Amino acid sequence: MIRPSAKKGDELGAVAPGLVEMTDRILYNEVWERKELSKRDRSLLTVAALMTANRHQQLEAHLGLALDNGVTEEELGEAMLHLAFYASWPASITASRLLLNVIQKREGDGCRDEK
Repeated sequence: MIRPSAKKGDELGAVAPGLVEMTDRILYNEVWERKELSKRDRSLLTVAALMTANRHQQLEAHLGLALDNGVTEEELGEAMLHLAFYASWPASITASRLLLNVIQKREGDGCRDEK
């Protein structure tokens, strides 16, 4: 699996190599590869957790990964609407803006799938 924040992780290796190594080995190579949940489902759960915890730096990378793992733009938008009532309206607005940024970057890179 390609880490969603590989470049950021590589930069962190200069100051916290053990953290980067364990993140790669345990989180991405073990947890994300477990068969009990699909990567699509793991992505949706991760986006929800990051959004509700206001972890916006990590959320942006995971929004792109969620799209790569088969979660649609519409499903992500619906999740943000749903969570607005359980997490907070401001968190959903911020997450929606991040999703828009991710989509616009992907369109600029020619990565967006045709509907």
